[in-house]
Amino acid sequence: MTDTIKPSAGPSRGRYRVMVAARTLLAIFGGYGLAAIATAFLSLTLPLDRSEAVASATLASFAIMAGAVIWVFSARSLGRAAIGLALPALCLGAGLWLALGSAGQPA
Repeated sequence: MTDTIKPSAGPSRGRYRVMVAARTLLAIFGGYGLAAIATAFLSLTLPLDRSEAVASATLASFAIMAGAVIWVFSARSLGRAAIGLALPALCLGAGLWLALGSAGQPA
């Protein structure tokens, strides 16, 4: 008796390549956008001297970018990956908007 390998029920080769390319683009551009917004937000909100806050936020952005890339490739679908990047970006964007609005106000 010989074992036969059944064809997988997964996507075709071309569709698979398109899905990987879409995740790659989302990881690159979505991860960069999320890291940039987080860096700007942390630069304004960290309770450090300005130069130390910017340096710390920039260092944290590398971890944020790596986490975004891991998230995009571990999410079950491309839509979930996009939502998983968009929600934190929107929250950080709102926080950045509030931080910029209060930056000019005397403490």
